[in-house]
Amino acid sequence: MWKRLPSTDALFSMKPPPAIVRKWVRSTPSTRFSGMRLSPTLKKESHDTSSLGNFAFPPPEPISYRIPDTLDTFATYKFRSTCDISSLQLHTAFSPLCHDRRSLLTAMSSGGRIGHDSPYMPRGCDMRWFTSEEACEILGRFDKVVIVGDSMLRHVMGALNILIRKDVGYGAVTDWNFNSNERRHCFCNEQFDVRSCSVQGIYKTMDVETHDPASVSCKNPINVIMEQINKSPVPTDELERLRTSISGYSVRPKVFIFGHGLWSNLNLIDSIHWLDTVMTTITNKVGSGWKGLLVTPSASGRKKPDEFIVTQGNKALMIYEEEMGNEARKRGLEHLGTWNMSIQARTYDGVHLDMRGNMVKAMMILNWLNLAR
Repeated sequence: MWKRLPSTDALFSMKPPPAIVRKWVRSTPSTRFSGMRLSPTLKKESHDTSSLGNFAFPPPEPISYRIPDTLDTFATYKFRSTCDISSLQLHTAFSPLCHDRRSLLTAMSSGGRIGHDSPYMPRGCDMRWFTSEEACEILGRFDKVVIVGDSMLRHVMGALNILIRKDVGYGAVTDWNFNSNERRHCFCNEQFDVRSCSVQGIYKTMDVETHDPASVSCKNPINVIMEQINKSPVPTDELERLRTSISGYSVRPKVFIFGHGLWSNLNLIDSIHWLDTVMTTITNKVGSGWKGLLVTPSASGRKKPDEFIVTQGNKALMIYEEEMGNEARKRGLEHLGTWNMSIQARTYDGVHLDMRGNMVKAMMILNWLNLAR
């Protein structure tokens, strides 16, 4: 049977601590797992394993702030039953809660899943699963939340709109102008079909307020903008569009979410040049008093085209995440890695996460925004 390790950190170690050796021990014959098993034991020391119980992941703190983490916050969303999705399928809550951005980003970047497509859990400390009302309040603290990047971040924008509109059927897309074919195809998980439905993605929350104001659940004003900028060097007209989007003064701060990688084929030099160009454009327009988060790409799935396995496969993505995270920190940005979160998640096409994965990614960003004061 499994002997107790000296600390919970050892459970997540890539190799056993020096004090541990492994030997074959026989499990209790009465269990269905009887037989010979490889088990870690301590040298010259024994432990009572009866105290281990089910306490590897303690339940969330018994306070009202964490109650939504234990409920299906999608219960009242439109098409919740048809789309067959629950927030409890996406995140398993535990304690303690992360209380600062550094520990939060470390926990979210290094967290994962216990099994394929199982609920995601940060490592070491937990994040919140916010209700739509809480998400609206967080977004409303900022003059603008500006998302700058590629199609992966465009899908995060879609997931944020699902939360804002309380609609898992059409919340990520411009369903107010759909024809019958689009309404049939771009529904539930198919909203994230990058080939057929990306043209119907929502790029500004102001567009929702203009065309379908009744669908917005926020009582307070919010302004979330997606500027899709893929290429490096960045085209002049795209930089001008970015300047226009971020113009205007407000006492509330502006915050920026960046994402890049696959368009540059994970070329570090090209991505750094892209990031420097975008950051310089922002600083020249609004000054230096803004916060930013770089989100690196998620893991590749089994449908990833073979021609990209070497340059954009999981080894390349892991190296890119580490190196771009270092470059982001040198520039005063904070970094969220999503490879660990997504390696056992379903991808829509081998590149982009499906609705579930994008909802988790959006919630990770909301948790960072909640502490970005």
